[in-house]
Amino acid sequence: MPSTAFHSSPCFSLTNPSSLPSNSQQPNSPLPSKPKNPPLLHKHPLYAPAHSNLSLKFKEKILCLEIMGVDSGKALSLNPSLHTATLDSIHSIISFLQSKGIHQKDLGRIFGMCPKLLTSNIRTDLIPVFNFLSQDLQVPDKNFRRVINKCPRLLVSSVRDQLKPALFFLQRLGFKDLETLAYHDPVLLVSSVEKTLIPKLEYLTNLGMSRADAVAMVLRCPGLFTFSVENNFKPKFDYFVGKMGGSLEELKEFPQYFAFSLEKRIKHRHMEAVQNGLKLPLPLMLKSTDEEFRELMTKHGAGG
Repeated sequence: MPSTAFHSSPCFSLTNPSSLPSNSQQPNSPLPSKPKNPPLLHKHPLYAPAHSNLSLKFKEKILCLEIMGVDSGKALSLNPSLHTATLDSIHSIISFLQSKGIHQKDLGRIFGMCPKLLTSNIRTDLIPVFNFLSQDLQVPDKNFRRVINKCPRLLVSSVRDQLKPALFFLQRLGFKDLETLAYHDPVLLVSSVEKTLIPKLEYLTNLGMSRADAVAMVLRCPGLFTFSVENNFKPKFDYFVGKMGGSLEELKEFPQYFAFSLEKRIKHRHMEAVQNGLKLPLPLMLKSTDEEFRELMTKHGAGG
């Protein structure tokens, strides 16, 4: 999309409603002549296909979203309140985010991931989030963009009901490095304590390890909190124990095992190692590059 088209978006240059032709006309009066210089909006290729029954303001809203790179149909479906949101309110949210350092080019991805943001209340929803980043996570204003781009869902999370409880829980577990939480693992802050964080810990303890060992694992590999029990933990653990004959001690030492693809990495390398008569430590088997692993297998084959 050319930059000129982007800057012509009604999100950034709102059309003055008073300058738009009125739908109401006097009876028997001749149709008004077309304006000599119609707004650039009306010439935009995305504008014409819009259904003729849609109001002008609604068409402008759709165009605004599409120009920013947001799927308007998906956004309207996920956030029904967007149907009645005004362009002025959307513009206010955009202006507020830009005042916090968010770039124009970031907005399409952010709004696409979090369409609810388009109808947020700046005072009650957004300002508390940025206060949380500044005061609780100690993120300087200049780095707001970095954190938000890492996890846009922060902007649609309740500080009172989600962000502060998650931070408190994580800190009690031992996550003391606020910088790492903010810049590398902010997704943990938007994860439900009751529905996500606690169940993942319970799954690990149910494998037979102590709570202290389970906590040590997530501290070493925070990504464990983001993995699905059914689609990640269970199949990988079953393979590890059933096919690899692994022990819990190995997983405690290398919890990153769960971060590797079962089909593309774990199974493939394990079977190749077995064929070569090798039982490799998990880090060596999985962290090696493809070239390093091939060299390891070749060297063993030559030596055998």
